Amino acid sequence: MNFLRALFIAGILATINLSVQAAKVDTVETYSSSMKKTIRAVIVTPDSYSIGQDFPVVYLLHGYGGNYSDWAKKVPALGNAADTHKMIIVCPDGNIGSWYFDSPADPSFRYETYVADELVTWVDGHYKTIKNRAGRAITGLSMGGHGALYLAFRHQTVFGAAGSMSGGVDIRPFPNNWDMAKRLGTYAQFPERWEQNTVTNLLYLLTPGALSLIIDCGTEDFFFRVNNNLHDKLLERNIAHDYITRPGGHNWNYWTNAVTYQFLFMRQYFDKPRPN
Repeated sequence: MNFLRALFIAGILATINLSVQAAKVDTVETYSSSMKKTIRAVIVTPDSYSIGQDFPVVYLLHGYGGNYSDWAKKVPALGNAADTHKMIIVCPDGNIGSWYFDSPADPSFRYETYVADELVTWVDGHYKTIKNRAGRAITGLSMGGHGALYLAFRHQTVFGAAGSMSGGVDIRPFPNNWDMAKRLGTYAQFPERWEQNTVTNLLYLLTPGALSLIIDCGTEDFFFRVNNNLHDKLLERNIAHDYITRPGGHNWNYWTNAVTYQFLFMRQYFDKPRPN
């Protein structure tokens, strides 16, 4: 009887411990000085956050038409990922169709400045983070895949690793889609803006080993061809990267699977030995 009672109590304690030792998902309000407005974000902290150490951060960007809450709603396992990999996950808001540019056509859209500067500074000021590129990574889906690579290429002192899932990594074949003309002006009128702001044309910013990169796209995705082209151009420049393709389309079934590989890749980047 005493043994059974002890087992019962142990089970209750284990349940209590599991409920306490769980990732925390918060919605926070941040402020963008460049856009003069408050912007929400979801921030997931791991179960070990209270220990006192500083944690690495992965910035996880949503796609066109989405918002900061997409990842938390569609992929409830974000908390498990934060716990497993002992990292903070930040899901910014990139508006419906910012493409994470500082728009030359619309000064009210400055999401490059917001994510790469203002939000990073805010997160580092409010959370126990590793406050350098060795502790920061960025990835995202679709528009967010473009945004993650775009921001990492252009801000290599901020992010040390970057990924893309089904990313629109070359915007030029899609001049009439997804509000891009609102952000850049039309391709016919401002071709130089499109040429200068497409990820596949930013590889000149990279040197071998400068960034840890992982790119993933399904073979049935309408962005598959541009991702293959980016992969080939990275190989031509001897830029090391992981490139994953498998059957799948442009949907949450694919991204729910893909993000697990992204997080594992980022954790391996964070764990790399570095000179003191």
